[in-house]
Amino acid sequence: MSNLDPNLPQHAGRASPLRPLPNLIFASRWLQLPLYLGLIVAQGVYVVHFLVELLHLVEAAFGSEEALKSLITSIGYKTTAPVTTLNETVIMLVVLALIDVVMISNLLIMVIVGGYETFVSRMNLEGHRDQPEWLSHVNASVLKVKLATAIIGISSIHLLKTFINADNYTDRVLIAQTAIHIAFLLSAMAIAFTDRLMAPPSSAGH
Repeated sequence: MSNLDPNLPQHAGRASPLRPLPNLIFASRWLQLPLYLGLIVAQGVYVVHFLVELLHLVEAAFGSEEALKSLITSIGYKTTAPVTTLNETVIMLVVLALIDVVMISNLLIMVIVGGYETFVSRMNLEGHRDQPEWLSHVNASVLKVKLATAIIGISSIHLLKTFINADNYTDRVLIAQTAIHIAFLLSAMAIAFTDRLMAPPSSAGH
């Protein structure tokens, strides 16, 4: 005699195959794969740019005028007196530019790894010793908040670079960049507040 409950549907406990059209729509998520691979290439370009700028900084510290000119051009530093040696302002602007590259790279990693895990396919990293802490509970809402936070960090670095080099910018540019940064802050707060309102009651206390 069978132990199966006759009231249960026969297909319970196993996934039924998708019909052709839903299967095609579901498989369309793989169209995002080339986009994430392209971001990996962009990450490689940022690594090369970082190493080149770091090499120029080291060479300029040892007295290379050509490397110093390259650094001054890349950071957009201008002054009435010619810069013949590496000074504190140039070093600070270059370091901020390097930090900017690192933060953008962090943003790329969050988009690549988190986006692939959320929208394309699971990576099955549970239990892996190198699994990022945030990836264990990543979803579209968490990803939005983390991306907004990363963008605020990048905007802060850009704003700091602008104020350090304020003599080369008009008041209109300074005000515009400050307003944009405030807009990023308000947007991130709105996203976090909206996600908190939409969170299920069971997770409201976490």
